[in-house]
Amino acid sequence: MKAVVYHGPGQKAWEDVPNPALRDPTDAVVKVETTTICGTDLHILKGDVPAVTDGRILGHEGVGVVTEVGDACTKVKVGDRVIISCISKCMECDYCRRGLTSHCETLGGIGWIFGHLIDGTQAEYVRVPFADNGLIPLPDGVTAEQGVMLSDILPTGFEIGVQYGQVKDGDVVAVVGVGPVGLAAVMTARSSGAAKVIAVDSNPFRLRAARDFGATDTIEAGPDALKQLKAFGPGGKGVDVAIEAVGIPPTFALCLDAIRPGGRVANVGVHGKPVTLPIDRDWINNITITTGLVNATTAPQLLEDIQARRIAPEKFATHRFTFDQWDQAYDTFSRAADEEALKVVISSEG
Repeated sequence: MKAVVYHGPGQKAWEDVPNPALRDPTDAVVKVETTTICGTDLHILKGDVPAVTDGRILGHEGVGVVTEVGDACTKVKVGDRVIISCISKCMECDYCRRGLTSHCETLGGIGWIFGHLIDGTQAEYVRVPFADNGLIPLPDGVTAEQGVMLSDILPTGFEIGVQYGQVKDGDVVAVVGVGPVGLAAVMTARSSGAAKVIAVDSNPFRLRAARDFGATDTIEAGPDALKQLKAFGPGGKGVDVAIEAVGIPPTFALCLDAIRPGGRVANVGVHGKPVTLPIDRDWINNITITTGLVNATTAPQLLEDIQARRIAPEKFATHRFTFDQWDQAYDTFSRAADEEALKVVISSEG
């Protein structure tokens, strides 16, 4: 088969590799129909994830058809059309039983293994460990483009942003950074009952997109952003929930500054540098700060929301490519701001 293979920082190739084979009785093999590129893949190509070694097949999102199953698989069967979850999980260890599948102990304390510790989904076929737990049936009427957004991006924004932020009916929610994950938080905050969702970003295209994803208001990032955000809260005291979806110190600080007493900051962004926590100011404010790695356990709920038309994840797909256009797809996604790209979708057929 062919796959996108990592060969060190800045180096990848669509090349011939051996077909995956079943290794454990709980494995399945899936023929990949549709996949996409994540910001994490770009970090890997920059050399930011040293655990990814030369020869690894990239990717952790996908939709496809099951072609082989191990003897211990009881749920998935050959011919099933499925969503491949970005998080693998045994569902037997302590962390999995507690719902923290992203820290599956059987897998060494990390559920994100595709394109990281084992070969991933940017390939014609992929081996899926613990397939009964990591493959989600794709219902009739849900498209591959909708389904592939349930591999990672939509559960990430929903679980780590909206659920961890405890968004409830009537809340005023700020989403700081409306790239794809931030837009996932915007979309699911609205479907979770938020009265107002304010999108903050420096990119005009993303602010326009945020309106289409459910934002009630937008703010251009800059010196006046904090003043504008706080004004949305009752009495100008700040918002109920601020979702950080960038991962840099200034945006984390903006979220902390923008919440009211008793407010919540849900950090979704991936941080590469330390941030400052002004505990001398905030110890008295009864605030909550959460962080997390997606557990990807909400796909069934999100599928119901898609079928009920409460959310429309197909809006993420702005650019489409085929399996012979990987260089163009990566180039487009790496220049997302210039190309006005949200998610690029790569399919085995045009």
